[in-house]
Amino acid sequence: MRRGPRTVSEVMTHTVVAVGRDAPFKDIVGLMGQWKVSALPVLAGEGRVIGVVSEADLLPKEEFRVGDPDRFTQLRRLPDLAKAGALTAGELMSAPAVTVHADATLAEAARIMARRGVKRLPVVDAEGLLEGVVSRADLLKVFLRSDDDIAEEVRLDVLPSLFPPAPTGEAIGVRVEDGVVTLTGRVRDTSLVPVAARLVRAVEGVVDVEYDLTGRADG
Repeated sequence: MRRGPRTVSEVMTHTVVAVGRDAPFKDIVGLMGQWKVSALPVLAGEGRVIGVVSEADLLPKEEFRVGDPDRFTQLRRLPDLAKAGALTAGELMSAPAVTVHADATLAEAARIMARRGVKRLPVVDAEGLLEGVVSRADLLKVFLRSDDDIAEEVRLDVLPSLFPPAPTGEAIGVRVEDGVVTLTGRVRDTSLVPVAARLVRAVEGVVDVEYDLTGRADG
């Protein structure tokens, strides 16, 4: 059974729709609607990702379609006004593209998305060539991991290093229900309980951790 952090390569979409820098505005809108995506990688050459055009890049054309903005808006929204007049992907795209590598962990990809405020990340190789796309929905697939799989990882990989079995052979009880891990039993060093909870929470697929661990007097 596979345990440990999952990587982007395991959840990403390999079949990706992308556009070249000369793709016209209307074609971009059509592709987004056809493929039901909110952003498209923009490629150059043999498939190198040079930018991303998103719905947010397209909206200024509608926002500023009627009427001229006042002077204050012009000064404050210069980038958006430029995109309102853009006709091609190269003029519309945000560059450089925010990307991720296939061997990045799901947690790393999630941090990039959160920090950069994006919903999808092009997945590129060492040369910047497009390999796929990973979305927020892809990252959430980790929470579909089975309760039994989570419980086994907690029992075998997390708890033994912190709480060796008691002389009586008694082990820490591990129960997982809907991703919520419950730990029960007696431990020699209760100061390690918060550490255990933190490590268990870091196991992929864990929704929350509850515990009822009390001290024991052996040893």
